[in-house]
Amino acid sequence: MIFSYLVPLVLVLLLLAAAIRILPEYKRGVVFFLGRFQAVKGPGLVIIIPAIQRMQVVDLRVITMDVPEQDVISRDNVTVKVNAVLYFRVVDPEKAIIQVEHFVNATSQLAQTTLRSVLGKHDLDEMLSERDRLNDDIQEIIDTSAESWGIKVANVEIKHVDLDDSMIRAIARQAEAERERRAKVIHAEGELQASKKLVEAANIMSENPAALQLRYLQTMSDMSNKNASTIVVPLPINIMEAFQKVVGTDPRRSPKEPSEGEE
Repeated sequence: MIFSYLVPLVLVLLLLAAAIRILPEYKRGVVFFLGRFQAVKGPGLVIIIPAIQRMQVVDLRVITMDVPEQDVISRDNVTVKVNAVLYFRVVDPEKAIIQVEHFVNATSQLAQTTLRSVLGKHDLDEMLSERDRLNDDIQEIIDTSAESWGIKVANVEIKHVDLDDSMIRAIARQAEAERERRAKVIHAEGELQASKKLVEAANIMSENPAALQLRYLQTMSDMSNKNASTIVVPLPINIMEAFQKVVGTDPRRSPKEPSEGEE
């Protein structure tokens, strides 16, 4: 007698367990009635009719996907290995279930092909120095393609660009040559500025001979402060002129020029 009541009770409990669904805030249920789309339900308590209605649950949170490493040939024919990370979420559960099979796998394949095609249009230098612009281009293409699947791509980030050892050495040599070029240009600019200042200083000293004498004394003072064994004896130019007059040589005349009394 007890078993006659127990069996229907168990069946009712099993039916309720199959009919009652509780969905958290970040999930939605796509309900199909006899194979046809009926509604998107949730969150909270959802009741479905077993064997007649079927529900597929979709997570609305942001999904972080690691794009596998891809072999990319750049526009300047350099082979590199590039991997990236993709952030996306489902904004339309109906499209994510009906329009595409396994939307996560489809988004992963789309990200891989887009990564190869976009990076293949740029040089290696652009891959290394303009990652922000490349990230935006990849995100825009993936987002446009996945929009029909009810998926919104939040962000794409290129994580690592792997180069072989020969290319790393070539880039190092290029960077070294660039630094040497900049050093030579800076040195040449410094020489040009110094020559301009020297010309200005010479013009100022030519206007006042005392300035040249003061500069000469300053140079003597700087030399005396150093620990050197060289002895410098200053000799005024006027004494040299008087000495040459006593000897009979005019310093303002070339040795090849004859004197006034010579023919």
